[in-house]
Order: sequence, then structure tokens, then C-alpha cells
Amino acid sequence: MENQTKEVKVITADPSALGLFGLAMVTLVASSQKLGITSGVSFVLPWAIFLGAFAQLFACINDAKKNNVFGTTAFGGYAFFWMGVAMSWMIQQGVFGENLAAGVDGKQLGFAFVGYLIFTLYMTIGAMETHKVLFIIFVLIDCLFIGLSLSSFGIAHEASHTFAAVSELLISMMAFYGSAAAVLNAHFGKVFLPVGKPFGIFKETASSSKKAA
Repeated sequence: MENQTKEVKVITADPSALGLFGLAMVTLVASSQKLGITSGVSFVLPWAIFLGAFAQLFACINDAKKNNVFGTTAFGGYAFFWMGVAMSWMIQQGVFGENLAAGVDGKQLGFAFVGYLIFTLYMTIGAMETHKVLFIIFVLIDCLFIGLSLSSFGIAHEASHTFAAVSELLISMMAFYGSAAAVLNAHFGKVFLPVGKPFGIFKETASSSKKAA
């Protein structure tokens, strides 16, 4: 009896709609605090953990199943960012004890923001070959981390803080649009909400490769 090998293809849905929704929600709530519309971070924390972190981590894991390196890295990177931010806020609020809260140095968070700015800059280059809505989101995230980094180091604190707050609100609006486009375009099987074609600078398109041949 001959051994037979069967290949099973597992199809998973595109998780980017949920990941972008998580990003949209957490940045909407967080920006309200930065803009002074709300105060404190007590009610920002749940959204940072469950929407900013877990929703994007879910998208990361499912993008990994699709062998999407860019999506896996982007959603995973920002999921862990929100976990780190949430814990930083909890330390600051004294959740883990007064001694830990007393030893907080905001400049350390500033260095973390600089690290994430570097991460976002090269991810922005990658986003150029996804679609234009995602590229705009990454550019706005660059602006957010520039503002957060400067304000954490006390450089033009008020102006950089406002710059970060406005950037974060715009991220939310664009992420809501990107999430809606991902859901509705797939659901209706057509372009219901346009997201813009890739720039085509770094990747060869099918038409350009045919011309070259």
C-alpha cells in the first residue's frame, strides 16, 4: 500500500480590519487625555490593554499564519508597545508599590519613544508598498513619536505635547477608515472605500516586470 501525502490549505481571514480597529480605539481614547478633553489614565488603561495590545496581537498572530512579515511585525510591535505603556502608567499610578512609583524617570520612557520612532520610520518605508491609507497612518505615527520623544525630554514640551496629541487623534480617524475599508471591501467583494494603490517604488509591479521581459 503506497503512502499518500495530502496538502491541506488553511484559509484565514485578513486580520488587519480588527488590528486597525484596535489601533483606532486606543488612540481615540488616549488622544482625548493628551488634548485635555479628559483627565487621568485610569480609563485609558483598559483600552490600551484590550484594544491597543490584545486586538493588535490577535492581528499579529493571524498575519503570521498568512506569512505576512510586514503585518506580523507591525501589529506585534505596536501591541507590545501598548502593553509597555499600560504597565508604565500602572507603575506611575502606584499599582506596583510606592517605591517603584517614586523611582520613575520620564526620560527612560523618552528613550523608548525614540526606539519606536526608529521602528516606525523603517515600517513607514514598508507601508509605501501596501496602500496609501496605511502609509498615511504610519507617517502620523512617526509624528506621534516625534512629539512624544521631544516632550519626554522636555524639549518645547507644550508644543511637542500638542503635536503628539493632534497626531494621535488623526491616527485614530485614519485607522477607523482603514478598518472600515478592510471590512467593507472584503465583504462586498469590490472597492467600496478606496485606500489608494502602492507607490510602486521599491516593489516591481506585474506590469513593469512584463515590460522588462
